[in-house]
Amino acid sequence: MTRYAYFEGAIRPIAEAKISVMTHALNYGTAWFGGLRGYWNPSQEQLYVFRMRDHYRRFLDSGKILMAALDLTVDDLIAVTVELLRREGYREDCYIRPVGYKSDPVIGVRLHNLHDAVTIFSTPFGRYIEDEEGAHVCVSSWRRVDDTALPPRGKIAGSYVNSALIKSEAVLNGFAEAIVLNQDGHVAEGSAENFFLVRGDTLITPPVYANVLEGITRRTVMELVEREIGLRVVEREIDRSEIYVADEAFFCGTGVQVVAIASVDHRPIGSGRIGPVTRQLRDLYFRVVRGDAPQYAHWLTPVYADGDRRMATPAVAVAV
Repeated sequence: MTRYAYFEGAIRPIAEAKISVMTHALNYGTAWFGGLRGYWNPSQEQLYVFRMRDHYRRFLDSGKILMAALDLTVDDLIAVTVELLRREGYREDCYIRPVGYKSDPVIGVRLHNLHDAVTIFSTPFGRYIEDEEGAHVCVSSWRRVDDTALPPRGKIAGSYVNSALIKSEAVLNGFAEAIVLNQDGHVAEGSAENFFLVRGDTLITPPVYANVLEGITRRTVMELVEREIGLRVVEREIDRSEIYVADEAFFCGTGVQVVAIASVDHRPIGSGRIGPVTRQLRDLYFRVVRGDAPQYAHWLTPVYADGDRRMATPAVAVAV
């Protein structure tokens, strides 16, 4: 059970982390957020947070899109998060959610002349899509928001209404997830995941200018596939029909991790089961994030120091 949150400059019981119904971000979607995962390694008795520095760099970049003025640095956010997780005392996988938001209790649409605040909380978390080895998906009737309207390269809270429309349409129509096209009619991503397909010896993914999130897991996958699996990685536009003739396809992201796509629009992808590249990538990815691939230890931040596996202690302020 989640017990603590970083709120108004201190780690405190989560029941005290409350905002007014007049808060600007609640009324107008003027918020941004991040998503990080912590992975418990039972043999090492350690909780590792994956690519925390990269996530918080992107978190601050997302804030820039909303004209945020924060006095928190990446190092500050890392320190707060590590202390927060120590307070929770997790011995299981967890998800960490930092949120930046316009905190003034005022009416009026704008970004300027408003105060910015940050809160961080975490929760135990497992699979985002239940069938990670073979999800059945559709192409959404909705289109991805465009950079000229609501920039998708950052995790802007308001833009995730677009994702919610896409996800609910898919699930209510009997699918696990959806692939969404951009305004040009090319593949962008999933409702909240980046998208890849395999054709021959090449891994293909939409470019960042195709209105996709600049995903950290996306970058991880591209590096792992080139370095460890030996496929070429190409960023280019993808037509809807190309998905149907792919050898393999999968989603990736912090929440979804690596999910094989078994079919799209009732058409089997490859054999209709998880393919060899996706399986090899999934196995490798989970070794990396759990600290079982020493060559990628630089991507991991251990939470517990010197064998300390303490459970939660009373909340104290963390000065930043």
